[in-house]
Amino acid sequence: MPKKDKYHDQVKNALIKDGWIVIADPYQIKYKDAQLFADLALEKPIALKKDHNKIIVEIKSFLSPSPMKDFEMALGQYILYRNLINLTEPEYKIFLAIKDTIYQNFFLRDSIQDVLKINQLFLIVVDVEKEVVLQWIN
Repeated sequence: MPKKDKYHDQVKNALIKDGWIVIADPYQIKYKDAQLFADLALEKPIALKKDHNKIIVEIKSFLSPSPMKDFEMALGQYILYRNLINLTEPEYKIFLAIKDTIYQNFFLRDSIQDVLKINQLFLIVVDVEKEVVLQWIN
């Protein structure tokens, strides 16, 4: 079982406040000989559905001295999970959940914005102190 991210519970609480129901914590991704664990799987009741109602969320804190190194690892993990989820549970969309300050201080850089567009990364920006979702980016 993977170790929980530092902001795991805050992000989970923010998503629950946003109307999501946690259906797996962690969510097992199993495909052929691969077995991995994403942080959360959630569903939104049909009555609250806007765009999609099933999501997988991978939470990343970016706590190392190098946000670029953390981004390299998060991007690789995100792409791997997205590919395996597309093969096994294509009705799910995968999101990377990050703290608002790392979004402001790192993800808004021009080079990172270009990488996000090329790789079609979906983000959830969370205020972890208030435990609220600030922004969905997809």
